[in-house]
Amino acid sequence: MTSKDMKFHAISAKLPEFSAKDKTLVVQFSVKNEKREYSFCGGGYIKILPTKSMEDQKKFGGDTDYYIMFGPDMCAYDVSRIHMIFNHKGKNMLKNDEIKLEYSDKNEFTHLYTLVLHPDGQYEVYMDLKEKAKGNIADGWDFPSKSKDDPDDKKPDDWVDTKKIADPEEKKPEGHDDIPKQIKDPDAKKPEDWDDDSDGEWDAPMIENPDFKGEWKPKMIDNPAYKGEWKPKQIDNADYAPDTYAKYEQIGGVGFELWTVNNGSIFDNILVTDSYEYAKEQGEKLWKPTADKEKEAKEAWEKAKKKDEPEKKDDEKKDDEKKDDEKKEEL
Repeated sequence: MTSKDMKFHAISAKLPEFSAKDKTLVVQFSVKNEKREYSFCGGGYIKILPTKSMEDQKKFGGDTDYYIMFGPDMCAYDVSRIHMIFNHKGKNMLKNDEIKLEYSDKNEFTHLYTLVLHPDGQYEVYMDLKEKAKGNIADGWDFPSKSKDDPDDKKPDDWVDTKKIADPEEKKPEGHDDIPKQIKDPDAKKPEDWDDDSDGEWDAPMIENPDFKGEWKPKMIDNPAYKGEWKPKQIDNADYAPDTYAKYEQIGGVGFELWTVNNGSIFDNILVTDSYEYAKEQGEKLWKPTADKEKEAKEAWEKAKKKDEPEKKDDEKKDDEKKDDEKKEEL
C-alpha cells in the first residue's frame, strides 16, 4: 500500500527464473485506490523484470531495466489509461494508441488487471475479467516493421504535392479595396446639449460597414498538376524479426515503481503464470468476492446515510421543485 502523498514508491520481489519465449505469459494483479477523489493522481502499474535487475533490490527504481510495464495510470480526468510498455533492445516502447479507461472504471473499488501475451504476438488486456483490448504487438508498438522507407529514394524536384491552387481565371472585383471596414453611423444625431466651443467639433461615431467584404481571396480549385502525396519506395527492413518481439527470457522478478500524488493505493493478488484460464479462476476466487463485498458495503452505507437524513419540510420540497423547474427552463 502506498502510504504517503507526493512520493515515489518502489518495491520488488524475486521469482524463480523462467523463459516466456515459446509460451504464453499472463500477468495479473489487483489495485484499489482507497482514497480516490476527483483529483486522484498516481500510477498503478507492475513491472516484469529480468533476473539481472534483481541483483541488488535496494537499487530498484525508475532507472532499473524491465521487460514489461503494465497497469493503470490515472491523474484526475486528463490521464486515464492502461499502460502497456514493452522493452525491445533497450528501448521502452509505449502503445501507439491508448487503452482508455471509462468513467465507470474509475472509482475506489478493487479492480483486477490482466495481460495475456501469446507466443505468436497476439495479446489481450482484461479489466475485471472483461476484455479491454486485443491485437498483435507488431501492429500496436514501434517494433521494426517488415519494410521501411528507402533512405536513397528522394522526392523529384518537379513533384507537385499542392492539392489546391487559386483559380487563375478569377479576378478581384473593381473597387473591392475601396470599401472601408468602418463608416460613420448615418443614424447618429448630434446631441442637443452639444457645445462646439466647449466640447469640440461633433463627429458621428464609427460603426461596422455592412458592405465591407473583407480581404479578397480567389476561389480555390483542384490543381491539375497535382500528383498526390509523395512517399519513398519501400525496401526490406533488415531489423524485422517478429520472432524476437517480446520474447523474454531470464525473467526473474516483479516490481512496482510508482509516483503517486495521493496515497492509499493497495496492490494485491499478484500472479505471473502461463495460463489465462488459471488466472481467471484465481481472479474469480480471490478478487471477485472482495470487489462484490465492497460494492455491497457502499450500497448499504449510502442507504443508511439516506435513511438518517431528516425529511425535508413540504415548503423546502416545493422550493427545490421550483428550482429544478427553473433550471429545466434555462436548458
